Amino acid sequence: MKKIVRVGSIETGSPQLFLISGPCVIEDEATMRATAEKLKRVSENLQIPIIYKSSFAKDNRSSVDYYYGPGLDEGLKLLQQIKQDYGFPILSDIHSHDQAAPAAEVLDVIQIPAYLCMQTSLVVAAAKTGKVVNLKHGQFLAPDNMIKPVEKCLAHGNDQLILTERGYTFGYNDLIVDPRAFYHLNRMGYPVVFDITHSIRKYGIPSKDPAGGSREFLPTLGRAGVAAGVDGLFIETHPEPTRAKCDAASQMCVDDLEEFLKPLLDIHNTVNQHRDRTHAR
Repeated sequence: MKKIVRVGSIETGSPQLFLISGPCVIEDEATMRATAEKLKRVSENLQIPIIYKSSFAKDNRSSVDYYYGPGLDEGLKLLQQIKQDYGFPILSDIHSHDQAAPAAEVLDVIQIPAYLCMQTSLVVAAAKTGKVVNLKHGQFLAPDNMIKPVEKCLAHGNDQLILTERGYTFGYNDLIVDPRAFYHLNRMGYPVVFDITHSIRKYGIPSKDPAGGSREFLPTLGRAGVAAGVDGLFIETHPEPTRAKCDAASQMCVDDLEEFLKPLLDIHNTVNQHRDRTHAR
């Protein structure tokens, strides 16, 4: 039995595929709005609901010299503007427990970064807000062990959860997406999302270096994930990825998003014809 988790007007976990998308990190208002305008058109043209994502801070950069983001206060102000002006539900991630309450005043979904998914104080603080919590699968954690952070949320009365797969550390500086992860995450009973663009990152190589991501794998991975029965997709987008201040090597140009999604929607419709769905609300 899979639970439907409502985010604004979007029923995540329902037969309709949804998308989480936006710039990796908040850079400036112009970039945020340019991306939002194009995402709005994609949503209307393909009839796919979108949750707008951007981080107010990137706390896992490999150097203190790399762009961090505008921070909590300024970032939330801009996310609030995007929410008001474009009508998207909003997702961003938190990195410390004290960010949970102020973030919950603006965000529709609080995301727990993959690196931090086992941090009890962080997960519990997010759960206590009562907001939808997107738990990203830690790169170091066997997929079925994601039940541990799920149980931490449930212990504090929050069952409004989304689970996101983004690959598993394999050898040195590489990630592998194992389709068995979708099986294990789906069995936990919550909407499952596939983070396609982060799964192609090459650790240890700065994201501004074109070698820091393997974009040639995006179509193959995306189609495999949808065929495996995910409920949503996570695709970071930017108007000019090569100029992005974070994950320049893996973000997708927002102009390319619509064509990229078309075959994935076709596959999702086929998958829906062949799977048994029993939902809980």
